Amino acid sequence: MAARAGIVVTGTEVLTGRVADRNGPWLAEALRARGVDVGSVVVVGDRPEDLRAALGFLAGAGTDLVITTGGLGPTADDLTAALVGDFQGRPSALDPALEQRIAEAVARLSARRGWRMDPASTAAGVAKQAQVPAGATVLEPVGTAPGLVVPVADGRTGPPVLVLPGPPSELQGMWPAALAAEPVRRALAGATELRQSTLRLWGTPESELAAALRRVEDQLIGLEVTTCLRDGELEIVTRYGPDAEPAQQRLVQAVTADFGDTLFSDGPTVDELVAAALDERGWTVGIGESCTGGLLTARFTAPPGSSRRVLGGVAAYADDAKTQLLDVPAGMLAAAGAVSPEVAAALAEGARRRFGADVGVGVTGIAGPGGGTAEKPVGTVHLAAAGPDGAAARSLTLLGSREAVRQRTTTLALHLLRQLLLGGPAA
Repeated sequence: MAARAGIVVTGTEVLTGRVADRNGPWLAEALRARGVDVGSVVVVGDRPEDLRAALGFLAGAGTDLVITTGGLGPTADDLTAALVGDFQGRPSALDPALEQRIAEAVARLSARRGWRMDPASTAAGVAKQAQVPAGATVLEPVGTAPGLVVPVADGRTGPPVLVLPGPPSELQGMWPAALAAEPVRRALAGATELRQSTLRLWGTPESELAAALRRVEDQLIGLEVTTCLRDGELEIVTRYGPDAEPAQQRLVQAVTADFGDTLFSDGPTVDELVAAALDERGWTVGIGESCTGGLLTARFTAPPGSSRRVLGGVAAYADDAKTQLLDVPAGMLAAAGAVSPEVAAALAEGARRRFGADVGVGVTGIAGPGGGTAEKPVGTVHLAAAGPDGAAARSLTLLGSREAVRQRTTTLALHLLRQLLLGGPAA
């Protein structure tokens, strides 16, 4: 059996969605890259009984290591370290040397940020963070909170618990030290290679893919296959050990045979494909967008090296802005309306010309919830891309919330440009 881990993400702010969980997915992938299978990621609020229940569930689920994130700060709702110690049968006590190191870290941080700290409150918080369960391994703070590796008490059974801070930068900074800690190394000694592969289709329904996979399911033994439909893209993610490589190749053959006209990637995202295609040609891009309000420019600038290919973007909502900043003719706006194929094409050409770019992309639409008409309902979007070798355009009506329309439109625009640059499945 491969090594297995379970993850507990703590924090009512994460549980209620005010803060997105960045730690669970990051840890799951970091562990997978080391050949460790993650069976569960459990999110709990700042309630002792819920954290205790999550620890009990994961410890009894055949895991070799349990990891917690968050709840290591100086405030009353930071309960993880003491509770994990109690769960493992190891009472906590103050570590004076650690207390001194944390105090020094807090002093440096407060000086750098110009904080005015109450000495008594600060000392109480530092002392709280310096409580260490008996027999635990201390991981030095990256911020102000130390991490811990807490083994189960003598005479009891169960996996060790790795306690990590909640801020992603601190957790990721502490990760190498956590992996090097002897209790963690022993717990993950059974790790084996765990591969992961992704195929990406554009415009294929999940039901069609499901039917195709059923025809070859007896040849896919050893593959864990997951499908995800997102913004029109259908991802097929497989996880498998080295022995299942022939099954993986059979899956690729089957998908290519049935969906070769919609298969656009065997790994890279559309964002990465477009960036690579622009770089290969040495081309630059300018963006003119209306209903997406800067989201498309943000997508273009997310991949590394974007400064060499993205010259700029304009979020032009008002008609005057379209005319003055991107040269959309006022007569066109009056005749066709701001949401029209003609204006999308003019936005693309205007962005290309104004920025001096090789390629221009333009989008306009009605994201809602208001503003629609019988002729142009909410969700109507028009997209255009123009380059040295030609142009491409797409018009359609999207369903969903305002945010869904805006996000889907950005993905459509990237696929339209992919089609213009690389060919393949139409946007």
